[in-house]
Amino acid sequence: MAKKVKLMETVLRDGHQSVLATRMRTSQMVPVLEKLDAIGYDALECWGGATFDSCLRFLDEDPWQRLRTLKAHIKNTPLQMLLRGQNLLGYKHYADDVVEAFVRKAKENGIDRIRIFDALNDPWNMRAAIEAGNKCGVHVQGTMVYTISPVHTNEMFVNVAKELKEMGIDSLCIKDMSGLLAPYDAASLIKDLKKALGDDMIIDLHSHFTCGLASATYMKAVESGVDIIDTALSPFGHATSQPATESIVEMFRGTEYDTGLDLNAMRELAEYFRGVRKEISEEFGITPAHEVLPEVRHYQIPGGMLSNTQNQLREMGMADKFFDVMNEMPKVRADLGYPPLVTPTSQIVGTMAMMNVNFMANGMERYTMTSNEVKDLVRGKYGRLPAPISDDIRKKIIGDEEPITCRPADLIKPELEKYRQELTDHGFEGFSDEDVLTYALFPEVALQFFEKHAEPITRKVLSINSQK
Repeated sequence: MAKKVKLMETVLRDGHQSVLATRMRTSQMVPVLEKLDAIGYDALECWGGATFDSCLRFLDEDPWQRLRTLKAHIKNTPLQMLLRGQNLLGYKHYADDVVEAFVRKAKENGIDRIRIFDALNDPWNMRAAIEAGNKCGVHVQGTMVYTISPVHTNEMFVNVAKELKEMGIDSLCIKDMSGLLAPYDAASLIKDLKKALGDDMIIDLHSHFTCGLASATYMKAVESGVDIIDTALSPFGHATSQPATESIVEMFRGTEYDTGLDLNAMRELAEYFRGVRKEISEEFGITPAHEVLPEVRHYQIPGGMLSNTQNQLREMGMADKFFDVMNEMPKVRADLGYPPLVTPTSQIVGTMAMMNVNFMANGMERYTMTSNEVKDLVRGKYGRLPAPISDDIRKKIIGDEEPITCRPADLIKPELEKYRQELTDHGFEGFSDEDVLTYALFPEVALQFFEKHAEPITRKVLSINSQK
């Protein structure tokens, strides 16, 4: 039976993260928050992902204050965030006590829905965050990262979804971070998920326009029973972002799936955000992403990784090796158990591919040397890989070490009080629980931010540097 499709709007988070490097300021959001709230979106994604780091590192903002400000203006629409499971918003695994505290504080400061994913699709790495979300009463959206490989079949995705359902998720998201999901593959996957999980399990599809497929994919997904699709208002849509909200509303208008949302109100918002895009571009000297990159589906890597790899190779004097590296990436990915390529695994595989190409150019074997991150991936410290690693590759990378078989976070002792004590040792007092969590995620950047801002933290000594 057909039903109206619901939209989750990403302009306040993934839209500007994808198109303009996460540089939108809170002050640029505030003037239209009530208008966004009045549209009737299923949710507004506004926090998490790279926004936390960007607030501190580039915008001189407290990310917690941003969240409180957004909540003060948005009264009716659920606020959503993106969380990297046991990694939270950082780049390593944190102890369970830190994960629980972060989820609780996110809820207390205004988050209504938490989208929880893991780079390897390992439910073990999502368990602590899911349990914390259920405990504090936030809506928990379990997430599967979509990718393509010989082992990533519908059956595998369904099994992951079943495990997440057993952990107590409220809804399920298919996170297609590179825009790889093709229309008919989406239809097949959603039908299988609905059959396995039941029609009462809400499914949200998140895709990017990177390969040019996402709008067609959304159409087939909606026809196949998906409940929610993610879009971004046009100034921050398309390219490497989500399909443009207005275009999707037009696509379903007058059909049985009609969103019922007001296009005139959206056009007014789009006009405002066009001005914001211009302001950000001029302030930071960033050209908005605008290309569609069909080759991303061939190389199976995120769109932003193409340009980053080109820049890195140029800096290394290896610009002529670009296609060698592109062709090496799928080989490294296969060697390492077909991890989905999303932070941090995309960086791990990309760096290893560049190293291997450099080794071979100099007459050496692949994996002559490996980074600690590659070693830890093979050791199992990032979680369970989708496919086994051959004995030959494992021996090249970690020798005779035995990979761990437990949940990686089980090896991490409680950390929250340690971070609290470290802040005290740095000479700070009067800090909040939120400040401790900020420090836990980004210690160096947090210390610089706290040093600059007297409130809510006061200093016992003149500067951090005076202690060094």
